[in-house]
Amino acid sequence: MGNKKILIADDELSIRLMVSGMLGEDYTVLEVSDGQEAINIARSQKPDLILMDIMMPKVDGYTACSALKTDQTTKKIPVVIVTGVGHELNKKLANEIGADDYITKPFSLQSLLDTIGPFLKCPK
Repeated sequence: MGNKKILIADDELSIRLMVSGMLGEDYTVLEVSDGQEAINIARSQKPDLILMDIMMPKVDGYTACSALKTDQTTKKIPVVIVTGVGHELNKKLANEIGADDYITKPFSLQSLLDTIGPFLKCPK
């Protein structure tokens, strides 16, 4: 498992640190604070999974996810939207832009592992 890379895209440092702390022992964790950085890092580093916040500066999570899912080099990377907004409309929009799953903050380590586990077990 140690060679799997997870990209965390969230403008809140506390969230990045928390998720990195939860996953850092088992995965290589990359961190960015906005959607444009997420797109750039995803293209250059090819992570195995992206955890993407919705509300971020420069490029929001929906736009970044959509850009990644329409790019030939990144379209197969699973994107899990991670947000404090759990409205059904947001879940529907996330699904429409190609997000692979959706988790609402705050979340427990177990719910995070349950969400990302299936994406990290199967080969690309």
